[in-house]
Amino acid sequence: MAKRKFLRRLTSRYSRLGRKRKKKQTWRNPTGRHNKMREKRKGYPIIVSIGYRTEKSSRGNVKDKKPVKVMNVRDLDKVGKENIAIIGKVGRKKKIEIVKAAKEKNIQIANIDRVFKENEMKKETKSKISAEEAKKIIKENKDSKIGEKEKWTSGRKPRLQQEH
Repeated sequence: MAKRKFLRRLTSRYSRLGRKRKKKQTWRNPTGRHNKMREKRKGYPIIVSIGYRTEKSSRGNVKDKKPVKVMNVRDLDKVGKENIAIIGKVGRKKKIEIVKAAKEKNIQIANIDRVFKENEMKKETKSKISAEEAKKIIKENKDSKIGEKEKWTSGRKPRLQQEH
């Protein structure tokens, strides 16, 4: 069974109770005389009760593997085949090193998104272009067919003046 998310009553209505603020979306038991959620009425959000807890074997797992916190490249040696790496609170430079080393060792990392991996690896492997190549690119852009009127600084088109 998928993990249930128990939210406090009316979190979607008020900002102070967690609307668009995940940190504030904490569980509070519904109280109140006419509270439909407390009465466990049909059509209302479920409340915390016995039977919703996850299985003991899978508690705390990430993608069905036990997580291991990694703070530097040496910590990757602790990660086995049955574990998954979770990068700790480290800077961007060290994160890139850890990701590279994990890629070489075929270690899976849980808390790093695909976009970060791709962008950072491109930045690291990208070599600087020479001054001659840069001049060539600038010259090609100037020689293109785009006129000055068609070049826009902002993302939207300029307004045309209408004749009245």
